[in-house]
Amino acid sequence: MGNLAAPLGSTRVVNPGNSVKPAGRILVVEDDPAVQKALRRLFETEGFAVEVQADGRAAVESFQATPPSAIVLDLRLPKLSGRDVCREIKAAAPAMPIIVLSAASDVSDKVLLLELGADDYVTKPFSPRELLARVRAALRHTTRAPEAQVVSFDGISADFKKMEIKRDGKPVVLTAQEFKTFQFLVQNAERVISRDELLNEVWGYQNYPSTRTVDNHILKLRQKLEKDPSSPVHFRTVHGMGYKFVR
Repeated sequence: MGNLAAPLGSTRVVNPGNSVKPAGRILVVEDDPAVQKALRRLFETEGFAVEVQADGRAAVESFQATPPSAIVLDLRLPKLSGRDVCREIKAAAPAMPIIVLSAASDVSDKVLLLELGADDYVTKPFSPRELLARVRAALRHTTRAPEAQVVSFDGISADFKKMEIKRDGKPVVLTAQEFKTFQFLVQNAERVISRDELLNEVWGYQNYPSTRTVDNHILKLRQKLEKDPSSPVHFRTVHGMGYKFVR
């Protein structure tokens, strides 16, 4: 189905002589033996227990028998497609982290998967560092205390469950990454957040694609949500440190 783009040697190596506490169990759903082997090595090196299933139906049955901590799911699978696996598992366990792998790069595939409930999407070939960071980020999100799902400030109302934002009663259209940036800032109100943290939490891995990406997304949020984007009240820059959301 595809090859990893970067050598696995770039990941952290655990001294086999040390006792490592399991970091959780990852269910890898992938029918390519070479990718199975690489993913098993990647996650086991980082302290995870790993189960591998080669077809969609076996993956669903494995999930039903013993739910894992997270699922890494290829799209092109025998017996049951990755899309159907995602749909079935999310219907049964909406909070289950699912990170999708696919050789497909079509944007419509990504949108469809997010609508089905997938937590993240990595296109093959991919770097082990990127995939590992995305899995860790998804796991962190599921272990956090429940956040407020509806917030309002200065004429802005946001329903995070429905993914709807309105300004003075009129819908505001945000891209997926703008929405994630907005949600993370709002749910961490009054706290200074570095660009690297925003990249890690919103994009799923550190220092990629660039800190300039964060600046551009903050600019877009100001243009769409601030009354005077040139003098922002809510999405503030903390020079030399990052950004802070203030109600």
